[in-house]
Amino acid sequence: MSEERFARAAADPHNPVILAIYETQAEHRDLGMHSHPRGQLSGIRRGLLTMGTEAGAWVVPADQAVWLPPHQPHYGYTHGAVEGWVCYIAEAACGQLPDRPCTIRASGLLREAVIRASAWEGTAMDAAQQRIAMVILDELRVAPVEPFNLPMPSDPRLVLIARAMLRDPGERRGMDEWAAMAGLSKRTLSRRFVAETGYSYTAWRQRACLMRALEMLAEGMPVTTVAIDLGYDSVSAFIALFKRTLGVTPSAYFNHVTAP
Repeated sequence: MSEERFARAAADPHNPVILAIYETQAEHRDLGMHSHPRGQLSGIRRGLLTMGTEAGAWVVPADQAVWLPPHQPHYGYTHGAVEGWVCYIAEAACGQLPDRPCTIRASGLLREAVIRASAWEGTAMDAAQQRIAMVILDELRVAPVEPFNLPMPSDPRLVLIARAMLRDPGERRGMDEWAAMAGLSKRTLSRRFVAETGYSYTAWRQRACLMRALEMLAEGMPVTTVAIDLGYDSVSAFIALFKRTLGVTPSAYFNHVTAP
């Protein structure tokens, strides 16, 4: 994506109200932790995108998008070849939009409006462009929030455990060992995980594994390799968990999300 347009989007919090960028890229791209005064809506048409904040992480397939309010520190990276789009929204226009990061289901109308806006030049908007900008804002405002995210705990002891599991979701260390490493009892670890993330330790770990699995599959790794690397006892056990959580098998999932 054009570095000049990224810089312009971050530098001016007011004009234009909407600044959209669309690009096809063939390789992995990694954007370190950063923030800007505009709200940001990021999605892809093909491929897979990972985005995150200190409070959580999202793996985004092609029918979803991540919304980040203005001034929200975040990071992001893509997996392999993607067609991606991003829409920066002036801070003054974000008042009725979600006030916290979230994943939304991106309607076809929203995606196509953003792609149309990506062809605009300059900062002045004519009447037709203003109407398209209002469509983008309206579609974002009413978009359903998707549940597949990974909330991070805030307790430093749990953060230590969570980050270690994210670095290596296939790590076979049990709850007793994690608790001992963090100086917690097993009971406290279990109770605090639920209180701070909304998920049990086991459920959180499964979601971490599935998010990493999505990334690995998007990079072209075979299902068998993914299952083994993530510590599953059998490929069928991995596929069963994937289908139970996401509703389809890994192959069906990627056939769906990469459809035009």
